[in-house]
Amino acid sequence: MSIRALGYVALGVRDIASCEAYVTTILGMQIASRGPDGSLYVRMDDRHHRIIVHPDGTDDVAYLGWELGNEQALHALAEQLRGAGLAYQTGNAAECRERRVAGFIACTDPAGIRVEFFWGPLVERPVPFNSPRGIAGFHTGEEGVGHVVLTVPDADAMMTFYRDVLGLRVSDFIEFMRGDTLVNMAFLHCNPRHHSLAFMQLPQAPRRLSHLMVEVNALDDVGRTYSLCEREGVPIAMSLGRHTNDDMFSFYMVSPSGFSVEYGFGGRSIDDATWQVQRYDATSVWGHNRAAASSPAPAVNALPERIPQ
Repeated sequence: MSIRALGYVALGVRDIASCEAYVTTILGMQIASRGPDGSLYVRMDDRHHRIIVHPDGTDDVAYLGWELGNEQALHALAEQLRGAGLAYQTGNAAECRERRVAGFIACTDPAGIRVEFFWGPLVERPVPFNSPRGIAGFHTGEEGVGHVVLTVPDADAMMTFYRDVLGLRVSDFIEFMRGDTLVNMAFLHCNPRHHSLAFMQLPQAPRRLSHLMVEVNALDDVGRTYSLCEREGVPIAMSLGRHTNDDMFSFYMVSPSGFSVEYGFGGRSIDDATWQVQRYDATSVWGHNRAAASSPAPAVNALPERIPQ
């Protein structure tokens, strides 16, 4: 397959100042640069950025950047999109400079989310990543920024687009109850990271982004960040726990924009030569308890623990 990783995630926010304070003092990321409109380019490793934050007022995902290996792979993907009857646009020189990439094309997925496919990202090797909090760094590299979980109006259409057209591979599924509704959550991967994308069909969800997951290189950084959130009054959406499918040891905090950020360590890797798709009826082996009703700014789309038997 031509897609190698989820290379960057772009978010739209109402309060850019609060977002800047959050990503630096809580998440431990760097601000690499700023756009003319006040957009923030957020650094997690040797790339110029892995997250872009735009002051567009949406408090939601703005677009996703899927990474390809070279220009030939981009042309091949363009042919795949044309063959599937999907329109796309080619980034011009100014747009490529804005993204800090050599080239990209963009289209819209079935949920209405802009997706970009790029090659040649800017790497800042002369200036090493230096976390403002002194954390041991983020697990990125060939596995990309982390993962996103989306709420979508039509899960079948998303599966057709991401699996059948783009070539992402199914990792597994989790079924759970939301009120009286049985929801099926699908997890897809494009490299050894257990999943770079997951989605569930919830047509009336208040936003498309359920959560963004970032993975750190040290277990203690998860614990230290959890304690920091408690100390600084950052709402905890779901407590420390370990997931059933990807083994991630993590917790969920509520960002200033209302969507959750999962902060984790030790996610499972996939070997496609031996991987078998499975189904689960519980999201976590232990923990990940949902926040009490009295907690401020409860997480959007927090998952229940288990499907009733």
